[in-house]
Amino acid sequence: MPPPSATDFVDIEVARFDASLTALIGKPAAPVLLAVSGGPDSMAMLSLAAAAWPGRIAVATVDHRLRAEAAAEAAMVADHCATIGVPHATLVPDEPIAGASIQAQARIVRYRLLGAEAKRIGAAAIATAHHVDDQAETFLMRAARGSGLAGLAGVRVRTEVDGVPVVRPLLDWRRAELRAIVRRLEVPFVDDPANHDPAHDRTRFRRLIEGNEWLGPPQLARAAALLAEADADWRTAAAWLWDTRAQVVDGAVTIDVASLPRELRRRLARRAIGAVRDAAGITAPAWSESANVEALLDALGDGRRATQAGVLGSAKRDQWRFRAAPARRTH
Repeated sequence: MPPPSATDFVDIEVARFDASLTALIGKPAAPVLLAVSGGPDSMAMLSLAAAAWPGRIAVATVDHRLRAEAAAEAAMVADHCATIGVPHATLVPDEPIAGASIQAQARIVRYRLLGAEAKRIGAAAIATAHHVDDQAETFLMRAARGSGLAGLAGVRVRTEVDGVPVVRPLLDWRRAELRAIVRRLEVPFVDDPANHDPAHDRTRFRRLIEGNEWLGPPQLARAAALLAEADADWRTAAAWLWDTRAQVVDGAVTIDVASLPRELRRRLARRAIGAVRDAAGITAPAWSESANVEALLDALGDGRRATQAGVLGSAKRDQWRFRAAPARRTH
């Protein structure tokens, strides 16, 4: 049997992509919205999707208005989409992106815009071009920051934003494979200069991986995937315990934490804080489900009161109670 030709390799790649995306969302009648920045990874995803799911994809490019070149990059994606007959939209924020962490704020805005566009066109899901090397970099970055299980689980193969599924069909592909596809097909792409700026954490970890062969991206990505499975199991256990051990009355939450390991107490405490804040309409200080609650857990474990994110926690033996913290006196 002769060796596969270049065309055979393309067919194999298209079939591989089709199988991955189908495993994540099935074969919906609605289109899939591809998040395409113009980089080689997302342009490769666009090429694969256009071949595997013709007539069933749409593309959105987010111009965060943070770089002057971004408008031209979005226009390049739009032109290529017009050439291959794929609907395209350029999304821009209503207000300038600002905050303590521009990158983090940009990510929030990006997914909000993508979610809104997906709903506008009735998309079945949003697909992003995260791959093995992204996963490896994320794993090391979060390990260096001392992240817990949820953080080390890295980029999830399937999540949700504003009720719309977000899937990553390239999470078992390498960066080099994707770049080879766009070069072979002569698809236009741009390299974001931020990817080479050592001021960014991701760039530094990318260089660390590239300079040390023993840091194998597939192995790091596999570790993240296994941690994601473990995190999902913990989430299931915590959800069951919330249903069986938590009581919500008048916006206050009481949880029986008897005999529970610290990780489950941690997850239940975070959920209780979120529930109380929602019920009381508390918006400040800021809060997220990944917030550090170790001091709160220590205090409650010792039978002491503690306040976090506008919520007062107290403990009476194994009964932990959470309620909106009373307003501070100003005089």
